[in-house]
Amino acid sequence: MNKFLSWFIVSIIFALLLCSLQMANAQVIRKRTTLLMGSRFDITIVAQDSLSAEDNIDTVIAEISRIENLISDWKETSQVSEVNRNAGIKPVKIDKEVFELTKRAIRFSEITNGAFDISFGSMEKVWKFDGSMKEIPSAETVQRSVAKVGYKNIILDSTNSTIFLKLEGMKIGFGSIGKGYAADRGRNIMMARGIKAGIVNASGDMSTWGKQPNGKDWIVGITNPFDTEKLLGKIALKQAAVATSGNYEKFVEIEGKRFSHIINPLTGYPATGVASVTVVGPEAEMANGFSTSLVVLGVQKGMEVIRQYSDYQCIFVSDNGEITTSSQLNKKNYRLK
Repeated sequence: MNKFLSWFIVSIIFALLLCSLQMANAQVIRKRTTLLMGSRFDITIVAQDSLSAEDNIDTVIAEISRIENLISDWKETSQVSEVNRNAGIKPVKIDKEVFELTKRAIRFSEITNGAFDISFGSMEKVWKFDGSMKEIPSAETVQRSVAKVGYKNIILDSTNSTIFLKLEGMKIGFGSIGKGYAADRGRNIMMARGIKAGIVNASGDMSTWGKQPNGKDWIVGITNPFDTEKLLGKIALKQAAVATSGNYEKFVEIEGKRFSHIINPLTGYPATGVASVTVVGPEAEMANGFSTSLVVLGVQKGMEVIRQYSDYQCIFVSDNGEITTSSQLNKKNYRLK
């Protein structure tokens, strides 16, 4: 065999090996949108092939559905609904997972001085955001609406794994952190299975991990609260979570003043002064709890709280358009347009 033929054969073998290696390292990205926990979920998975990507999306959906059946207060068969039905009557034994989630929620209420409260479910809905509301409710009506709201009336028994709501008519709900928790669980299960990258987006509460198939970080847009067709900025994420809350999502205008759908559980009145808050950190559960409560707390008090948690960063946009960021914000990964 002459040298040219030997070189040719070696080149072919090398090319085949390189092609095989590239195919082995090739990645596909698949995305599916579905309705879970009463909200839109967008699940994105990066995998070696389409079949495994779709299979892993099915796994994430199954996990979120499992959580929904545990904690959704509008499902009569859920453990949370059982707790609510027995408010003022008796403690209810629940799974450790629900107990620990409730425990974390109460701790969050403590660190925000009640700006976050999972017993908001018992709040009478005197504010309507469907266009039917024409005047501000009376002070007496608003005061009555929060009469049974108060996390200090939630009694936890860790020995027996029970929850007892002291007041008849009290209700707890995980609308503020439940979707974030579900997004985190979906991400954690995928990482445990060796899936290198993806996003679980629970109506804006996002948990991300890994990188895009092109090797770049995930880029998440931050909505401009004054023009939802435009972005306020973008943020690069690896293994992280982001959540945004704001008055642009649902609101009512009365006598020229805008009232947000985010209600202060302490007063019963809509939060004012803040158009939106975006929080970035390790967990979507915590980021979502922060984003909601910081809207209630406002810039000054909100900053005092977020400074205690160096892993979390926040971006405030006030009603007049002023932007304030927490001092620990990673400026390299965040840019305004």
